[in-house]
Amino acid sequence: MTNALSPQDRAKYLASRAALADVTDGMKLGLGTGSTAAWLVKLVAEKCRIHGISVTCVPTSEATGALAQSLGLPLATLEETGTLDLTIDGTDEFDPALNLIKGGGAAHLREKIVALSSRRMVVITDATKESPQLGSFPLPLEVLDFGMSATVGHIRRALASQGLGDAKIEQRMKNGAPVRTDEGNAVLDAHLGAIPDPAALASALDGVTGLVEHGLFIGIAGKICFADLEGNALTIDKDGTRQQVVFNDGIDEDAFLARAQKG
Repeated sequence: MTNALSPQDRAKYLASRAALADVTDGMKLGLGTGSTAAWLVKLVAEKCRIHGISVTCVPTSEATGALAQSLGLPLATLEETGTLDLTIDGTDEFDPALNLIKGGGAAHLREKIVALSSRRMVVITDATKESPQLGSFPLPLEVLDFGMSATVGHIRRALASQGLGDAKIEQRMKNGAPVRTDEGNAVLDAHLGAIPDPAALASALDGVTGLVEHGLFIGIAGKICFADLEGNALTIDKDGTRQQVVFNDGIDEDAFLARAQKG
C-alpha cells in the first residue's frame, strides 16, 4: 500500500512510523509541525487506538494542535505539563552531529521551546535532508517588525563574524504577503550556502536584539528516524550508529493508509 504514496510521502510515513517505538503509555509528548509531523500525529493516534494507551500532547503550532484534537488526542500546554518525556519533530536539514536547521514551517520558536522542555528529542525526516554540512537550507530567522532594518544590520554583523557576511537575507513571502508565525512575527531567510561552525553561529545570533529566534538546533536531537526513497526506514543515534527498522507496532498498514489519505 505504501507504493500508492509518492516516494517523498512514503519516506515521511516510514520515518514517522519508526519513531512510534519511542512513544509509550502515559507519556507527555511534544508534537512537531510540518508535513512529516502530520504523519506522526496520525500514527500516534493509531497506536493509542490499537493498544489502548494514552499520551498527553503539547503541539508546537495551531495546525498541529487542530489535527491532534480532530483525532482525539488529549492536548495540554507546557504550563500544564512541565517537563515533557519526549518531543518528536521534523527537520529541514541535519548533519552528522545531528544538528538541525528548522523553521521551514515558520514554527521554530515554539518547536525549540518544546524541544528544550523535553528529556529527549527524536527527529523524523527523509534521506534528502541529510547533509555533510548545514547551510543548504536557508536559515529561518523570526524577527520583530519594530526596528526590522536595524535587526537585519545586527544579523549581518553576526553572520560576518562567522565568515558569512555576504549571505543573502530576504523576508519570506507567501501569496504576496509576509509570512507570519503563530506569534505574529515576520520570518527572514538567510541563504548561507554552508555554515563552517553551526554552534558558533548559533551563539552569535543568540545575542542579536530583535531576533526572536533562529532555526539552528544545536545538540538538541538525540536520534534521527528517516527513510530513503527506496522505502527503507532507518535510525541514526548520537554516536553515528545506523540501524534499519523492522516494524512490530501492530498497525495494519493498508487500513491505516486508506484512512490517513482520506483525511
